[in-house]
Amino acid sequence: MSVNRKHATFFTCCLFILLPQLVSAHAVADLSKFSRSDVALIYLKLGYTHIIPLGLDHILFVLSLVFLNSKLKTVIWQATAFTVAHSITLGLAMYGLISPPTYIVEPVIALSIMFVAIENIISDKLRPSRILIVFAFGLIHGMGFASALTSLGLPENQFLTSLLTFNLGVELGQVTIILLAWLLICKWTHNKPWYRQRIVIPISSVIAVIALYWTIERTFFPS
Repeated sequence: MSVNRKHATFFTCCLFILLPQLVSAHAVADLSKFSRSDVALIYLKLGYTHIIPLGLDHILFVLSLVFLNSKLKTVIWQATAFTVAHSITLGLAMYGLISPPTYIVEPVIALSIMFVAIENIISDKLRPSRILIVFAFGLIHGMGFASALTSLGLPENQFLTSLLTFNLGVELGQVTIILLAWLLICKWTHNKPWYRQRIVIPISSVIAVIALYWTIERTFFPS
């Protein structure tokens, strides 16, 4: 390995460690000097960390999808609809075809979380319309992802690569949440007669209250 290659590898590792600080300092523009694979890894991590640990609202939405009907196949179908939807609006926004205002998008994201959580409480079965609802809310969440990604910026010479890998990172974050919730809770409890009373309703109630608070905060006290 040449000295220059060693230096580039070392600098990439340092960038990964210091990424949050560098991004806040608008260092994304300097990524034009990086290789395609380096940029892909950086934006993959940015997408992942936008969900874990930074995306508590998106985490709660995904958790709400898990608990009503916790069969892994059913959850994956919902997550797929959500992913397709947020990929559409994220791409449209980053290419400048839509420009969703944050002061509308953020409260609606909070409302979507509250809606799904309340549906978990009042309904004891998964309705066919749930997929359509999840898809619709995925469109809104994609606008939220776009707002975050716009603030970070995309290197012009690696625009598509960074966009796709950021979206992939978001998806990996969501899959992580689904698998953790299923393995730690649902796999062992979803067949129990008390599952709905002790798991679904209490967790969904907490999520609904948090989402209500966010809705009020984002509507009347936007940051």
